[in-house]
Amino acid sequence: MSLIHVDGLSVRYGSNTVLHHVNLTIEPGEIVTIVGPNGSGKTSLLRAIIGATAPSAGTVTRKPGLKIGYVPQKLHIDPTLPITVERFMRLTHPVPRQDCAAALEAAGVPDLLKRQMSQLSGGQFQRVLLAQALINRPEVLLLDEATQGLDQPGSAAFYRQIETVRRDTGCAILMISHELHVVMSASDRVVCLNGHVCCEGSPAVVASAPEYRALFGTGTGGALALYRHDHDHDHDHGSHSQDAAE
Repeated sequence: MSLIHVDGLSVRYGSNTVLHHVNLTIEPGEIVTIVGPNGSGKTSLLRAIIGATAPSAGTVTRKPGLKIGYVPQKLHIDPTLPITVERFMRLTHPVPRQDCAAALEAAGVPDLLKRQMSQLSGGQFQRVLLAQALINRPEVLLLDEATQGLDQPGSAAFYRQIETVRRDTGCAILMISHELHVVMSASDRVVCLNGHVCCEGSPAVVASAPEYRALFGTGTGGALALYRHDHDHDHDHGSHSQDAAE
């Protein structure tokens, strides 16, 4: 059965309707990316899916007992607060050290367990958030612009790690991103959102759709080839995502 089924979802804040009649299904093991301009309702859709925002119409149905991992857009930690990565990962619930270590390895940063959170680079910090989301072995992983603030190599490395997570764990991934040049070819399916679903399908289909081009222009189609070139180039030279996470 589907992991998540969104049917006719509308979300309204006061008199402002941010989402109108959105349909979306997430199947086991697939990577789905939601793209759209600022204010298009992307985060509101994610919040409705996890139950943090109540629909004004429509329904969100989750598979019974569905385990969800969530990587937020940003998280601020007081830099003067002395807290190790291991302790941070145990803040929400106690977990064995070996589970923390395994989650960090899955996120591509196996050596950070004893590091102070304040000493992490931006890329490492996001990998720790990813590890925390993975610690309970979710069936679906939700990422809300998880690479915001990272440079392009760091973002590309992060999304390659997401592909590795999907390969190794089989979990589905639903992510929001504005980085079209990175995420498009990392996805099985792309949903273009602008208050409603403008178009959806494979990255190549969406990149050539008139609705998508009206929002993002025609230049982003070439970014697919650029990303594939970079992706292949990295693999040819045996580089590791850990390098870009530093």
